[in-house]
Amino acid sequence: MEKAKISVIQLFAMMFLFELGSAVVVSLGIGAKKDAWLAILFGMCGGVALFFIYYFLFRQYPNLPFTGYARKIFGKYLGWSIGLLYTVYFLYAAARNLRDFGDLLLSSTMIETPLLAIHILFVLTICYVLYLGIEVVGRTAEVMIVILIFLGVTANLSVYLSGEVDLRNLQPFLENGWKPIITTAFPLTTYFPFSEMFVFTMLLPYLNRPELAKKVWLSALIVSGLFLSYTACLNIAVLGVEELERSIFPLLSTIGKINLFEFIQRLDAIVVFTFLITMFFKIAIYFYAAVIGMADLFKVKKHQHILFPIGLILIFLSIMIASDFSEHIEEGQKITSYFIHIPFHIIIPLFMLVVAMTRNHFKKKAN
Repeated sequence: MEKAKISVIQLFAMMFLFELGSAVVVSLGIGAKKDAWLAILFGMCGGVALFFIYYFLFRQYPNLPFTGYARKIFGKYLGWSIGLLYTVYFLYAAARNLRDFGDLLLSSTMIETPLLAIHILFVLTICYVLYLGIEVVGRTAEVMIVILIFLGVTANLSVYLSGEVDLRNLQPFLENGWKPIITTAFPLTTYFPFSEMFVFTMLLPYLNRPELAKKVWLSALIVSGLFLSYTACLNIAVLGVEELERSIFPLLSTIGKINLFEFIQRLDAIVVFTFLITMFFKIAIYFYAAVIGMADLFKVKKHQHILFPIGLILIFLSIMIASDFSEHIEEGQKITSYFIHIPFHIIIPLFMLVVAMTRNHFKKKAN
């Protein structure tokens, strides 16, 4: 790992922007229909429960990334193999998010631009920032979160002043009962986006005040969860459930309804710029986790040496991951959520927790 430190505020900014990612523009929790906002809150609670597993492991090995303490817990060979699996997973997650970003730009503003060109330019930008180090990423996050708040306030005020919000679209409460809310929250909303913060187990050793890691993580998780729940409410209130279900990027449709004085219209750029900021950090953090994971496993002294080769793999993977956007979304909902998130976010960390607790117990007895 590079010799760098990030502040509490920088970590919070990175976590908050990471959590919003693509979740802020897609139909998050739509399986619960009008109660999508409640499914998101339940998913957030599931994310909080998983956090305590990740946090316990971090407290046992505060100076090591996840790939480091996987070897401490499972031994040299099994731990190395598990670390490699997680590194590949981080790269795969970065590729999925890169594809989300490219497809939104293609469908909204850059219709004639080749998908490959968008991906190459974006990955080169990310590689440049990561080459400068994690401290630069943290300082950039501090600036970008302020810009994001300004954009959010502007967009919300414009929507309300346009008179497009109809709270009757949110009624009746629990129209279809609790079942769709629970089945949407667990596992889909819990995994995307809340348990994805697992990736920060690779970055927590950089925190200059590790004793505050718990407060920062929980604060970012809860604040982002409340923000996403509010965004879902706003989308439903403006668009209605029927239009929301048909929309690929509902926030884009919501902001597209803005019409002030027959003059201020088509503020889609706010959504695109918001998405640009949040996806930059989501992809960059996943990508950085993959890079330092590789550097740790293969004993590479400087992560910069492997940054651009892995960037090329990321670009190739993002194009090959699916033939079109529909297949990409279906893969995310039916394959990734069950066959990747469950073992990587729950089963393996829980097993590591049991092994670590058992070892601690026998150590105390021996002493």
